[in-house]
Amino acid sequence: MTTGNDAPRLYPAGDLDQAIPPGDTLRELLDERNMTQRDLATRLDMSPKHVNQLIQGLVPLSSDMAHRLELVTGTPARLWNRLEAEYRTALIRLRPGLHTSEYMEWLQNQPVRELIKRGVLPDGKVDDHSRIEQLLAFFAVANLEAWKELYGAPAVAFRKSTTLSSKAHALPAWLRMGELQAEEVVCDAYDARGLRRSLTELRALTLRDPAVFKDQIQEICARCGVAVVFVDEIQGCRASGATLHRGAKKIIILSSRYKTDDHFWFTLFHEIGHVLNHQEEKVRIDVEGAQEKDAKELEADAFASELLIPRDYVDELRTLKSKVDVVRFADKIGIAPGIVVARLQRDPQFPSWDWKDGNGLKRKIEFSKGT
Repeated sequence: MTTGNDAPRLYPAGDLDQAIPPGDTLRELLDERNMTQRDLATRLDMSPKHVNQLIQGLVPLSSDMAHRLELVTGTPARLWNRLEAEYRTALIRLRPGLHTSEYMEWLQNQPVRELIKRGVLPDGKVDDHSRIEQLLAFFAVANLEAWKELYGAPAVAFRKSTTLSSKAHALPAWLRMGELQAEEVVCDAYDARGLRRSLTELRALTLRDPAVFKDQIQEICARCGVAVVFVDEIQGCRASGATLHRGAKKIIILSSRYKTDDHFWFTLFHEIGHVLNHQEEKVRIDVEGAQEKDAKELEADAFASELLIPRDYVDELRTLKSKVDVVRFADKIGIAPGIVVARLQRDPQFPSWDWKDGNGLKRKIEFSKGT
């Protein structure tokens, strides 16, 4: 919110139990002005990466940056400098609490190298306590207890649900990268009816080139209040997709874990099924290889299967004997051939299809790494 003179609300870092970066004030200002971080970076003549790290409190807000922010936002440089000074003072005050063995163990388990490689954390040698501060800022939490509540609990539940080995801290980092990407997606208000009406339009994109359909998926879903983002998995994460409910915004994160179009489209529609039918859950993480699927997972699977290849075509699926048959059938129902192949391979109703049959009809999909 703004004050009567339209100045942004300031978040001083003077509270006893937390350090609040100037980026919190800047983030709210962007929301009020309907600006993205990329828009701000252009106006500041700075890289989007630097602006993102500034908002998270990962890099200092310099005097030069305060001056640029004054020119762009109208908020005096002295106020930005004050917020930065209070934030750094608060970090020093709170630093003794970061000496505990629990924090050090937490740091050792974080995928720091991968986060640096993707530009999420600043590069360069820093001491352990500074790196812990950076990680807390990255996750936007005041302390380890808050991290456990928001990210630790979903990670534990995820690991219990799968037979695949999973590094405990890779998943939370992947989820957070998705959240940060979603902040940059401008969405209309959530519209469940609009999303259902858009399913046919989304399904038709299975025929398009992967280089094209990513942007189109985002545009269609954003109109319905859903931010779809693409984040390559962090080693050990194992998640193929996730659905998050963050305030008014619905978020779908896709990992391209299996790097083929059949997996990609099934996962997308599976996650849309969660958005439409399971709004009471704030976090839903999906992985192939789960030991047991609960009723909601089975419902989302059925939703995706029915949308991609409706049950009315099951009898005709049984007649497909070759790749030529598959291509002809896929063309008839308006879907990518690789999706048909995957259904024949996985569904026990079609035992004549081997796991390797028709794999050449599947198209490769890979996202660029980063946030």
